[in-house]
Amino acid sequence: MMILWVVVIGLIIWGVFSLVKNGNLNTGGGGTPARREPMDIAKERYAKGEITKEEFEDIKRNL
Repeated sequence: MMILWVVVIGLIIWGVFSLVKNGNLNTGGGGTPARREPMDIAKERYAKGEITKEEFEDIKRNL
């Protein structure tokens, strides 16, 4: 019976460390968000139709 509890506690500890290591644990906004590259943001906005082709080309030239 004791071995079962040791295994369960070990799995819980392993799971927590895995989540923290991979960054999948939401810390309630305490962590820093990943930085996105400006060109990636421009591509995403163009793909969504938020900016025109001319605006996208202008952003590319400026970056």
